[in-house]
Amino acid sequence: MSYTFTQVTILWKAEKRQWIKTSTYAEYVYHINKHLLPFFGQLEAEPIKESTIQKFVNELIAKGLGLNTIRDSIMILRMILRFGTKLDAWPHIEFDVHYPSESEKKREVPVIPPSDCKTLLKYLQQNFSFRNLGILICIHTGLRIGEICALQWKDLDVDSGVIHITKTVQRLWLSDGDEKVNALTIHSPKTATSVRDIPISKSLMKTIRPLRKVMRDDFFMVSNAPEPLEPRYYRDYFRKLLSQLGIPPIRFHALRHS
Repeated sequence: MSYTFTQVTILWKAEKRQWIKTSTYAEYVYHINKHLLPFFGQLEAEPIKESTIQKFVNELIAKGLGLNTIRDSIMILRMILRFGTKLDAWPHIEFDVHYPSESEKKREVPVIPPSDCKTLLKYLQQNFSFRNLGILICIHTGLRIGEICALQWKDLDVDSGVIHITKTVQRLWLSDGDEKVNALTIHSPKTATSVRDIPISKSLMKTIRPLRKVMRDDFFMVSNAPEPLEPRYYRDYFRKLLSQLGIPPIRFHALRHS
């Protein structure tokens, strides 16, 4: 039986769906629908060659996609091609992708300038709110936005002096045939190394310790409620706060490096 790239992809998704988390599957489907099928779906009658894959990579770079995004698409493509070989849809395809030198250069990591960081810290320390406390914790610990939104008061271990990072919050969008998901999810981090304990600094402990005594263990810290704050709303809050303080716009992620 002969297969097209699209047919093999559909069979691969059905096989993969049984073994991976919905969040991972949604990421795979995004890359397939956004990048792989629009390119390789038009070449179904042609053998897929290394030169074809290199052209695909070059087009993604020309569109301004980041290197990590391109590599993720190539990783998924490799899995689909290997699956197609098992189905005898095509012979084994060995390829080595080359990235133009400019895309290999390490991008400058954005940070908040020291003067602006000082302004932000002063405001956070003088104007308490649970959202402000979350930003303060991110500056001290380098937590990701999904991790700080998933943080519950029980994760703030003042006796051991650490913050336990075991989960993350993410808005999950998935539309794949009959499977449609649009939900705020709480799940384990993507990699095992993301599950970790982070020391609480002395200055941060002074703020956290008295609060920890009176807060409910199962409440989420940033929302101080039974449900977590959605990351996109927290990003909006952070953006408006910077504008209020006269600080130039910068991504929330920059707090990890400030």
